Amino acid sequence: MSHPLFSPLQLRSVVFPNRVGVSPMCEYSSQGGFANDWHLVHLGCRAQGGAGLVMTEAAAVTPEGRISINDLGIWKDEHIAKLEQIARFVHSQGARAGVQLAHAGRKGSMTAPFGGERLLTPEEGRWETQGPSAIAFSPNYGVPKALDEAEIAGVISAFADAARRVDKAGFDFVEIHAAHGYLLHEFLSPLANQRTDAYGGSFENRIRLLLEVVDAVHAAWPDHLPLLVRISATDWAEGGWSPDESVELARRLREHGVDLVDVSSGGQVPNAKIPVGPGFQVPFAARIRREAGIPTAAVGMITEPQQANDIIARGEADVVLLARQMLRDPYWPLHAAAALGETASWPVQYLRAAPQKSPARTAIERPSGS
Repeated sequence: MSHPLFSPLQLRSVVFPNRVGVSPMCEYSSQGGFANDWHLVHLGCRAQGGAGLVMTEAAAVTPEGRISINDLGIWKDEHIAKLEQIARFVHSQGARAGVQLAHAGRKGSMTAPFGGERLLTPEEGRWETQGPSAIAFSPNYGVPKALDEAEIAGVISAFADAARRVDKAGFDFVEIHAAHGYLLHEFLSPLANQRTDAYGGSFENRIRLLLEVVDAVHAAWPDHLPLLVRISATDWAEGGWSPDESVELARRLREHGVDLVDVSSGGQVPNAKIPVGPGFQVPFAARIRREAGIPTAAVGMITEPQQANDIIARGEADVVLLARQMLRDPYWPLHAAAALGETASWPVQYLRAAPQKSPARTAIERPSGS
């Protein structure tokens, strides 16, 4: 029996062995932006567990682009070595590896949330946050500096430089984070963007920065490897970014060479009323896939094997990305395969615990350019 959830997916030259992915999840465990053994074990364990797609947490493209002082970074070449080790191990488990590139915008300069999130003090290394306009996310956050056009150009260059580092580290795909109220999403939404120049006001102006970042990353990233973008399909707030705008944006992203849109929602304002429930964001992914003609990833309270398989089988998304469920069970893909009666490969070291006739897993190699 073959279930769509465990069928391969090809984007450009990369073949993902199944449609289950590890969603980016901040670990707040870095010093100076460096990945470390925590990240190796955290991501490596999920690759051992059978995920076909393993993505790092948001990696800041500049020091000022961090959410917290403990965020992962990709703003300098010294960050490459440990990330390279992580990609190599993920490949050894038969999975594909990616990095999410991010800039926190006005939601930066915070402490790690363990024990309560707050704005850093100057003594702790607070930095000036940046945004489209000088509007704070909430009273608990700093008021950002409104970026001028020269600084915007610097942000665009930082994303491109970060993509080159991801390539050097040997990853298979890169994702641009334009969701959850961070910088690129802030430019999209009238709730955070009150500019009157070429980057504010109309829909065309508000999407300008994201499209320029996409073009810059596309030029820096190997053409044979996939480029993904994560968006928030709605701000869940009056006057904010809307699902209709998301569909049109997705069309533009497809035209600019994006291969898949990772569809989440929210994060722009702290008082949004979000109807959270199982699969509550899947309809956004389904609509974008249908109306914009681009592959999508679905996220949000996807926890059960049959639920995940049905999303793929019904054509609502091409990939399901799991977050909290992967924290609860790093081996969810292997357990889901067993629950659905699907044959899945296991690490050879663990075959003694696998269902009978389970094949041993083999490593993959990163596709080379033509």
